Amino acid sequence: MKSTGIVRKVDELGRIVLPIELRRTFDIEEKDALEIYVDEATIILKKYEPVCIFCADARNIINYKGKNICQNCLKELKNA
Repeated sequence: MKSTGIVRKVDELGRIVLPIELRRTFDIEEKDALEIYVDEATIILKKYEPVCIFCADARNIINYKGKNICQNCLKELKNA
């Protein structure tokens, strides 16, 4: 991992602020979802990108009844 040198305090509600430089670098906009990963004593934030539940492709995703499905898998399901 690479250190950014940025330090932020957690507020009384448990929140931290991501600096604008990081948000711009990682194309994180207001209201974007972030996934939270933990590994022993490390917390990792990753911009959430929905993927197909069948093939894990992130392109051409639609949400059908609460499930993310790509166009290719949807076509295969229709033909099955």
